[in-house]
Amino acid sequence: MNEAKLFDYLKQTYFPDLIRADDQYSRWDCYSDQYKTRIELKSRNTHYSSLMIEIDKYTELMANYTIFNNIPLYINSTPKGVFVFDLRWIEPQWQTDSRMPKTTEFENTERIEKTYGMLDISLAKKI
Repeated sequence: MNEAKLFDYLKQTYFPDLIRADDQYSRWDCYSDQYKTRIELKSRNTHYSSLMIEIDKYTELMANYTIFNNIPLYINSTPKGVFVFDLRWIEPQWQTDSRMPKTTEFENTERIEKTYGMLDISLAKKI
């Protein structure tokens, strides 16, 4: 399932008022006023026992929680299902790697330094 299909699934099933972020470069992908959530979406072609979140995305979601009281959700789809992390209750262990891909687009092979955290799948709710 790609991110567009994940968005549609969430809108049809859980968040009927789900709206995409206006800025395609936003550090979060969508929000629901009705459920007071800000959501970052990721679609993975492989299932992993831990899923990565970039510190910039985590920080932005948590800032929106602090300022606007929007619940920060990180929602990942993998071949084994859709996993929802409620970031209010999770503080990742941060690490930095200088060999990370700049984007997830395969044609861009540029590498940069990124700080990220790993979220154990056991901390997520499977929907």
